[in-house]
Amino acid sequence: IKAQQREQEAKQGQAALQSHTDEVFRDPGAPVGGNQKGDATLVEFFDYNCPYCKQMASVMTQAEAADPKLRIVYKEFPILGPDSLFAAKAALAAARQGKYVAFHRALYQVRGHVDQNKVLEAAKAVELDVERLKADMQAPEIAAQIEKNIKLAQILGINGTPGFAAGDKVLVGAMDLKSLQSEIEGARASPVIAK
Repeated sequence: IKAQQREQEAKQGQAALQSHTDEVFRDPGAPVGGNQKGDATLVEFFDYNCPYCKQMASVMTQAEAADPKLRIVYKEFPILGPDSLFAAKAALAAARQGKYVAFHRALYQVRGHVDQNKVLEAAKAVELDVERLKADMQAPEIAAQIEKNIKLAQILGINGTPGFAAGDKVLVGAMDLKSLQSEIEGARASPVIAK
């Protein structure tokens, strides 16, 4: 029954993905890493306090390093409490200073629970203007972006972190580099949806 249920959820995720392609792959508010004009897009929904996301951070970095045509769309999906929400807002605010990816990676280098102090330390480490960051974090657009990501994850059936969209597939859970690369290749070969 479990396998059937998973297959059913995967089908629902695919259908939802097709009707929300633009929001998933081309949301102008979502930070993009890798090759901005890449020929395969991988979308990641994550929480900085999720141990599996932390595990995936190095896999994502390896996948990006190995694939110069990979485009990565980052979807802040803070589901593990107020500290995660604070980190997500800070990351989106960092994008306004052009340092999203550096800050994103710095947050994954943090040992233990990512709390507000550690977020601000990471911001200093990547030379963000911390006062500006704190002010930008209050912007209604940032709260709206996170809200949009949470709704989108629900529509796609992503109820945990990390979650991914690649090509016409929605995937939930951590995976190794080989599996991730095979999904990226699948996205590359998939119809226009991934472009």
